[in-house]
Amino acid sequence: MSDYIDFLKEVFATFGQVNSRRMFGGHGLYYDGLMFALVADDTLYLKADAENQHIFEDEGLERFSYEKQGKSYSIAYFQAPDQLFDDQDEAAIWARRSWDAAVRGAAKKRRSH
Repeated sequence: MSDYIDFLKEVFATFGQVNSRRMFGGHGLYYDGLMFALVADDTLYLKADAENQHIFEDEGLERFSYEKQGKSYSIAYFQAPDQLFDDQDEAAIWARRSWDAAVRGAAKKRRSH
């Protein structure tokens, strides 16, 4: 596990016990079995949805994007704000927002099946 992932687990300690899993050359961060964040190239991105996306946009945070076969794609994860890394209480607020988005997404998937 990378030092950065260990650092992020400390950052989110006030939020709760965060687990990580390797994925697509990066890591997914999980709380209570749901992925609420991803790490790519040592950059933290937090999950967003229609309900909380405006918070990320209001802060001017970048959406996660990647290239595949010459095309650019983006998914509903936004770069974490810098203040999150210096304040565990602030980190817990942002983590909760993103985890809530993960809960809402999981509920929608259950309803559609």
